[in-house]
Amino acid sequence: MPVQAGRASEEIALQVEAAIVNGRLAPGGRLPSEREMQSQFGTGRGVIREAIKILQQKGLLEVRKGAKGGAYVRQLDVGNVSESLALFLKQHPMEPEKVIEFRESLDRTITQLAIAHAEQAEKDELLKEALRLEAMLLEDEPDLIDASELDRQLNIKLARMARNPLFEWVMHALQMGFSSHDYALYEDRTYRIKAGANWSNTARAIANGEIMRALAYNGHHYVLLRQCIDEKAAPASAPNTGFLQEDNH
Repeated sequence: MPVQAGRASEEIALQVEAAIVNGRLAPGGRLPSEREMQSQFGTGRGVIREAIKILQQKGLLEVRKGAKGGAYVRQLDVGNVSESLALFLKQHPMEPEKVIEFRESLDRTITQLAIAHAEQAEKDELLKEALRLEAMLLEDEPDLIDASELDRQLNIKLARMARNPLFEWVMHALQMGFSSHDYALYEDRTYRIKAGANWSNTARAIANGEIMRALAYNGHHYVLLRQCIDEKAAPASAPNTGFLQEDNH
């Protein structure tokens, strides 16, 4: 629809955005040329270019050059979505307990779905990689960057095994945006050995289809994490509360 002078570029951007949202402009589709849009909206080229710039900044359009150049509706993938959500999470830091509470609830659901829907080969591969992580964490001076990356990939792989892309997208974003403070576990030798063993136990239970055992190990990871964070937050002079005693898991 033709636009009025004043906030013309914003109005054009809103109309194009609405067309993308309701499906009239499909992902990968090309917008009309600048000349056509000038005619449609009854405005100048500068206004059209400003509107396109606004839509680019929103991540809705990409501008291509060359013979088939022009403004195209952006085809979003999991990486695009995750990057946006990750940036949001980084800009809105959460207290550790809130993050842990959310991750624990999410992991329980993902674990159950993965046991129900994943192929046995995927479960076996998860166990193989979890055992590799455990071996890394048993080293006297493990590469914590590599270990953290493997841990991240294990979480994303498990989410993919749930066969629900929403879980994979959210987990991917969480892994990019913030962790559930697992780095605290890996910095302490006693805790990282326990965390590595617990990952292997969780993956083994998943591979064997043992839901309750998998959930128990899943929950134990967050017990360890809370203990580790509490211990690090305690004053240096505080007495040892026995958090490092052997557990029964």
